[in-house]
Amino acid sequence: WGQGEEMSIGSSSARIAFLGLALLASGSLAAASGVNLGGHDSGAPVAVSAKNFTGDFENKIGTYSGDVIVSQGNFKLHADTVRIAVAKGKASTIIATGNVLFDEPRGTASGGKAVYDMAGRAITLTGNVVLTKGKNVMRGTRLTVNLDSGQATMAAQGMPGGRVQGLFTLPPKHKTPKDNGKK
Repeated sequence: WGQGEEMSIGSSSARIAFLGLALLASGSLAAASGVNLGGHDSGAPVAVSAKNFTGDFENKIGTYSGDVIVSQGNFKLHADTVRIAVAKGKASTIIATGNVLFDEPRGTASGGKAVYDMAGRAITLTGNVVLTKGKNVMRGTRLTVNLDSGQATMAAQGMPGGRVQGLFTLPPKHKTPKDNGKK
């Protein structure tokens, strides 16, 4: 924030942080995890709460710390710390660290660190990455989402067996009146 620039971390940058990280669970991940933003009101007010806020005016970085919760409607981002770097008056990089959890009514995405590179239009979630929807679960160590192409990639480097893991439950099969359990 240079001379004459306002620090807008609590408003537009927080909205960008929330929406950017929320996209971790959208797009092509919807089929796998069931977490998506369908019907989300991106114009709803954004609320940010944290135990502390520090503004570094020289380096143009705002940091929320201590049980950070960013919410918009029924979508929430929880993290130990959310740092927003600003360039040319707009958020350029948003980093959520420590116990990162994106929660919405249909599922969750969690990990140790989330980085939203706004210029590169990419979001990366690292650590113990877990996507859930009901009983469906995907696990890995790195999830990358390209916001332009909608492509998502999950890797499992460092996990036991080095493989992405998924557990998907099928809906119960409904018996037809002819079945009655008899053959």
